[in-house]
Amino acid sequence: MDVQQVLKFADELVFTKTGKHLDNLQESILRGAWQGQRYSQIAEDTNCSEGHVKDAGSELWKILSEVLGEDIRKSNFRATFKRLNFSNFSSSFWKDFIHIGDFNICGDTPHSSNVSQTKPPSEGNSTPSQRRRDLREAPDLFPFYGREEELATLERWMVTDRPRLVVLHGFSGIGKTALAVQLLQQIQDDFDSVVWRSLRYSPSVEMLETNLLEFLFHPQQMDLPANVSDRRSILFDHLRQNRCLIVLDDVQSILSNQQLAGNYQPGYEGYSLFFKQIAELSHQSCVLLITWEPPHELSALNGDRAPIRSFHLQGLGPAAEQIFRDKGLVEEDCFSKAIAYFGGNPLWLKIFAAMIDELFNGRISEGFKYEPLFLGEDLNAVLQQHCDRLSDMEKMALGALATQTGSVSASNLLELVTLSPKDLFNSLHSLKRRSFIKQEQSLFSLPPVLRQYGKTL
Repeated sequence: MDVQQVLKFADELVFTKTGKHLDNLQESILRGAWQGQRYSQIAEDTNCSEGHVKDAGSELWKILSEVLGEDIRKSNFRATFKRLNFSNFSSSFWKDFIHIGDFNICGDTPHSSNVSQTKPPSEGNSTPSQRRRDLREAPDLFPFYGREEELATLERWMVTDRPRLVVLHGFSGIGKTALAVQLLQQIQDDFDSVVWRSLRYSPSVEMLETNLLEFLFHPQQMDLPANVSDRRSILFDHLRQNRCLIVLDDVQSILSNQQLAGNYQPGYEGYSLFFKQIAELSHQSCVLLITWEPPHELSALNGDRAPIRSFHLQGLGPAAEQIFRDKGLVEEDCFSKAIAYFGGNPLWLKIFAAMIDELFNGRISEGFKYEPLFLGEDLNAVLQQHCDRLSDMEKMALGALATQTGSVSASNLLELVTLSPKDLFNSLHSLKRRSFIKQEQSLFSLPPVLRQYGKTL
């Protein structure tokens, strides 16, 4: 399959939908997307503004998504078209249907008034043309480093073991969302329906359920019952009858600040019952939660043979060196020191690498000459977001840990704080759930960058 075949096929698809062939800009966007170019590169090649190219691209992906019946974006265009076996597709696109391997796609164009009616996919017999995707709220693919073991584990869980709910948690910037996007590229064909939703703007659980139902039952027109429990019953019936994957990102947005980890904001307690029912009621679907911290009520249901699996994503190891190489940093013998200092967090390392490039001409050793290490405003702002979520007890425990250069026991910490044993243990447990502290047996410690930042609290 070469780019000319792809352009020809895409042209037929667009003509089938709109009655118009690809214009020069659309061809350039498709060619650039196939070759992995950024929008900025495509804009430069076409002498257009980047904003205009993005707008044209967005409209093009929308047309292709509507014709193919699944979400097409710049980031997944090449992978999706490779997956579709269209080497023997019919060239008679003025007919009512396009044939692509196992796909039969209705030619919904000004030249065709007949609409193919298909039944919803039932358990075990869905075909590619029946699979539905809505990944509009998923971010574009990030530069991806390593994570082969993590991908293999999550794929085994979700495809083979099939828990009903998976919690992927860790510090912001650690790579949770990038890992989930990469995972979806590998496993989405194992599900009848895949939908990605962000809770960043804190929708109510009722709004989320309504949104999911509208997606799962589109294009069927249904009058949803006003009663919340009736709507939930419809949703769970669908999850039982179909193999669905629901990804909920930014779950921490519905959890409270300045309390112990995992408590819900006032008015969002309904999510607790929703998540528990996802885990406890029988169905064949899976919900993936991506969050800074896991909701507290899910811990009791977590385990290898339980309906919930929890994956705490740690920092990158040697794979993070590529971040420095991509930025053009020159002292490879210093890479491992910087990775250890920042706990392998990709976002922190990117911020640090940019600062080293700007201030020290790419020489990491120059940055480490100064004590304490200069973190910069960008990284301080990221860390402050997390510290703003802490309760007063947690800040006290974190401040005490920051004064220790190595690991320390709870009994030693009790000598440094004015907390009762109960309050200290609750604080340590909560800090661990928020990914602030490391624990080895009964000893606790902070990564170097958090130890440095913790001294400022």
